[in-house]
Amino acid sequence: MSFDSAAAAADIFDRLGVPRPEGTLVSCSPIDGGALGGVAPSPAAQVGEAVERAHAAFLAWRGVPPPRRGELVRLFGEELRREKEALGRLVSLEAGKILQEGLGEVQEMIDICDFAVGLSRQLYGLTIATERPGHRMMETWHPLGIVGVISAFNFPVAVWAWNACLAFVCGDAVVWKPSEKTPLAAVAVQALFDRAAARFGDAPPHLSQVVHGARETGEALVDHPKVALLSATGSTRMGRAVAPRVAARFGRVLLELGGNNGMVVAPSADLALAERAVAFAAVGTAGQRCTTLRRLFVHERIYDTLVPRLKEIWASVPVGNPLEEGTLVGPLIDEEAVAAMARALDAARAEGGIVHGGDPLGGLCVRPALVEMPGQTPITLTETFAPILYAMRYATLDEAIAAHNAAPQGLSSAIFTNDLREAELFLSAAGSDCGIVNVNIGPSGAEIGGAFGGEKETGGGRESGSDAWRAYMRRATNTINYSRDLPLAQGIDFAMP
Repeated sequence: MSFDSAAAAADIFDRLGVPRPEGTLVSCSPIDGGALGGVAPSPAAQVGEAVERAHAAFLAWRGVPPPRRGELVRLFGEELRREKEALGRLVSLEAGKILQEGLGEVQEMIDICDFAVGLSRQLYGLTIATERPGHRMMETWHPLGIVGVISAFNFPVAVWAWNACLAFVCGDAVVWKPSEKTPLAAVAVQALFDRAAARFGDAPPHLSQVVHGARETGEALVDHPKVALLSATGSTRMGRAVAPRVAARFGRVLLELGGNNGMVVAPSADLALAERAVAFAAVGTAGQRCTTLRRLFVHERIYDTLVPRLKEIWASVPVGNPLEEGTLVGPLIDEEAVAAMARALDAARAEGGIVHGGDPLGGLCVRPALVEMPGQTPITLTETFAPILYAMRYATLDEAIAAHNAAPQGLSSAIFTNDLREAELFLSAAGSDCGIVNVNIGPSGAEIGGAFGGEKETGGGRESGSDAWRAYMRRATNTINYSRDLPLAQGIDFAMP
């Protein structure tokens, strides 16, 4: 029986109790090309109106005690738990990722809600030693303002939640521009947030808003002077356009950009563990994660043991409808992604690579490609958002680390080794130059408890856990004089006549 993605989407919106959106910006499923629904694009003037409404919401929300703000996020988490199956299925329909990954993305949203609720009672400042007697110095953290979020198609809901849930407990309002390739998931999320806000009772209207569109819509959000923080997830090319525009108005940016992630497999590695990690990291989400494994450095002594086993896995991994049980790799997002993969494989062959897989399987489905390269060449240093893994031999760990760090991006990395010295070197300042550095676990699948982000052309931003909340607040250093004297810092004598 043929699959009907449009009918599946209609069923999901019925389950959510939300009318299926209709508009001129149509969302088509990469599974079968079916039209799932549409949204109305937001021209620049409408984006400006949304920002003004968000500013009014912020002025009210910033005065709400943080634990009370956390209650709104707690209620939102309850709505997500209730509708996890429906929202996860919609993510799979619209983005093409397998159902387990769609459900996992919603679980990420639930997890960040839980994290943010706890954080709402832990927005700590410091008490700082002062050199002046009779004084106290401290720092305090205050709500920042409006947070603009631009998200990508590959994680159409989780990345917004990483930003928004922290922003809400920090006292901010949020305006979200989702990818024009996955707008319906954003509509569903906003509906669930509206449910939570109604249960909360007195949240200001327009605390969370969605604007839709392509470049013009994004630029209007980027350029608006009342958007205090612009969090953008996407390509390095997009980041190069966004960062200078926000900097020109002295706004803040949080950039999550490209990642050409590498893994080193050392001679002492548990190869059974490594091959499982390589497979998920390289072919999961059809190679369309920013943390996808793209470069594999295998020690020359074990290369001929590990790589033939990977070729067997690549040849047999189930590819197809991501909603069918047993499928591990779904379609690419669109025809351009398929074409980009083909171009990259042609370039790899021209640079001496031996390509295993990469065959088109119909529609937007493509068999993942494992490419044995003679060394690190220009194409291996170019991120292609597709399931391509370049495998290369290395002789010494210093050589592997140097090759690994030669990529212009610095997002995520891993080493598989049972040698403590190798592991510690890879984690050290002389090791991986990425924002995420793992041992005996792949580079993808980050938990929300740690700050997520990377260095170099990855943009330097940090989202989600740890102290990432500070990006969504402004810091004030306070000094209180409770004495009857006025001593000056640095011992300055400024005696008045």
